[in-house]
Amino acid sequence: MITYLRLRRTSGRRTALACAAVLGAGLAVAGCTAEEPEPAPTPSSAVLVPGKPGEPAETIAPEDYEGMGDADVVTDADADFMTKMIGHHAQAVEMAQLVPERSTSAPLAKFADRIRLTQDGEIDYMSRWLEDQGLPVPAVATASPSASSDGSGPRAPQAHDHGSMPGMLTDAEMTALADADGTDFERLFLEGMIKHHAGALEMVDDLSSTGRDETVQEFAANVAADQIAEIDRMSRLLDELPD
Repeated sequence: MITYLRLRRTSGRRTALACAAVLGAGLAVAGCTAEEPEPAPTPSSAVLVPGKPGEPAETIAPEDYEGMGDADVVTDADADFMTKMIGHHAQAVEMAQLVPERSTSAPLAKFADRIRLTQDGEIDYMSRWLEDQGLPVPAVATASPSASSDGSGPRAPQAHDHGSMPGMLTDAEMTALADADGTDFERLFLEGMIKHHAGALEMVDDLSSTGRDETVQEFAANVAADQIAEIDRMSRLLDELPD
């Protein structure tokens, strides 16, 4: 496994050297004590230090890691989560953008708009995080929205890696959703988005035991909290649909 490193300046847990020295007439140096700084942990596998934007990353062998100082460790699990969640969010945005033309439900339209705004914003955040690590950003994150100048128009349809992301709708399910309208659409949308959100929660759960970056962990926790609340809201909307 390759581990990504994001270096940062820090003072660590070092204690200042306390030394009282009295010079002159035969007085000796006295009272010098120091607390040894805690050594930085040495990883057991190769680490990848991202370069500046446009520059290649540097691979460092474990034996060369010692002495690099304090660092925020970004594992491949952190990078994979942010990369895959961009594609996962992108499909949710595509689904939400279908609502205005296929449903007359005002509550559903308001809810879908919330999903679009929230997850578009999170896609931007995850893209910036990857860029800051010197890692590639999935093309889906930079797909140009069509027609709308304010960025609210639908994204171009994207090819998704369904196998590696739980909860993703298949191409056939997306086609069925796009072809439906009225109550049939609303039912497919809510059932599909509940499934989609549940998949995102699986991804967050997997990250909690493998990720190391505190920023990613905090972001994932916020994603989970939002999507749990939205699953509850969608379940209630689903119960309100006519049979």
